[in-house]
Amino acid sequence: MHFAFIAPPFTSHVRALEALAAVLLARGHRVSWLHQADVGGVVRDRRIDFHAVGAATHPPGGLAALVSRAARPGGPLGLRRVIHDVAAGTDMLCREAPAVLQRLGVDAIVADQMEAAGGLLADGLGIPFVSVACALPVNRDPRVPLPVMPWGYAADERGEHLNEGSARVYDWLMTPHAKVIRHHAARFGLKDRHTLSDCLSTRAQISQTTAGFEFPRSAPEPYFHHVGPLRGALAEEPPLDLALDPTRPFVFASLGTLQGGRYPLFKRIAQACRAEGLQLLVAHCDRLGPRDAAALLRHGATAVTGFAPQRSALDRADVVVTHAGLNTALDALEAGTPQLALPIAFDQPGVAARIVHAGTGLRVLPPLAGVGALRRTLRRLLDEPSFGERSRALGDEIGVSGGAAQAADITEAALAPRSAAASHEARSPAHA
Repeated sequence: MHFAFIAPPFTSHVRALEALAAVLLARGHRVSWLHQADVGGVVRDRRIDFHAVGAATHPPGGLAALVSRAARPGGPLGLRRVIHDVAAGTDMLCREAPAVLQRLGVDAIVADQMEAAGGLLADGLGIPFVSVACALPVNRDPRVPLPVMPWGYAADERGEHLNEGSARVYDWLMTPHAKVIRHHAARFGLKDRHTLSDCLSTRAQISQTTAGFEFPRSAPEPYFHHVGPLRGALAEEPPLDLALDPTRPFVFASLGTLQGGRYPLFKRIAQACRAEGLQLLVAHCDRLGPRDAAALLRHGATAVTGFAPQRSALDRADVVVTHAGLNTALDALEAGTPQLALPIAFDQPGVAARIVHAGTGLRVLPPLAGVGALRRTLRRLLDEPSFGERSRALGDEIGVSGGAAQAADITEAALAPRSAAASHEARSPAHA
């Protein structure tokens, strides 16, 4: 089959979907990726056919500014600009991708939940598709807060009212995006669509979460599948080359590819680790300059780097200090490493709420993350064994969840041409 991938332009989403694409490619399928030209430099697997669209509205060189605005939106005006960026991306893909998809003759679409254009294009052009939640699932449920909300599961009617009210506020903020969704839905002859959750597949929805890490849903869809992290083989990642003192606990700190430039927060983390006698590796994802990196060493970091082999670092760490990005949180669980969550933006408040709900770590809001609060939280995570026990239990769940291979199985089963599906059914023992 020939699959087209439609996703946001952010590195974490690209990496997760690349892992699924790699399995499909290894099974003999063809994969095309459509987005603005700069995304071609983010996609690393050269077997993927990249097709640039949006030259007029999203010319080469524009992605860096978009990512910078998303990383630090600032106040209300900055947040509004980020929402308009999201809306403009969906609009561009809905305008320009149809001609490319028809020219390529793709058989199916793999659509990231966070890009509404995937579902709109698929249904508008009559192409079967699956939805993939690389971030927290956007599926609406009265008892589950939206991913951007920081509180936990609604156990009663009061909690449901809180979720309902917050959803109304969120939808009002996202009005520019909703207008784009409604406009292109009308162009494609589709009805009643205005949110991301309205643009999901009813064939199959795949999530990087596991059941143990997610809030329970009141009415889970039968086509929703928890498969755990979408990752390549661990052998693809080099070991962590860092000499450590085995008698002192080791902390790994990463705020992700978008938030890694937050020097003041890293400084407080370094000071807290020094005060507690802990070893600290900081990975700032190339968001800090040499001067800031050197200053972190003076403030208590053992080592500072742009990028570290994350899964190897987590495997050796006693605690991870994280922005509560879903990829880092899941990697930490896979390694059985307790988490100190410092949620900053996007779905990070929701991920942090799940960390607390699952008992795998603790949360401190960044504005309240002074050296004293960080010291107390780190000490609890190191001294109380329950956090490690729960992290290892959920890591075991991830180990049997299937990952990218299971996601590929679901994708093939949901999107196989009817003739192939019928042929497989006829060959199965139940129909022999």
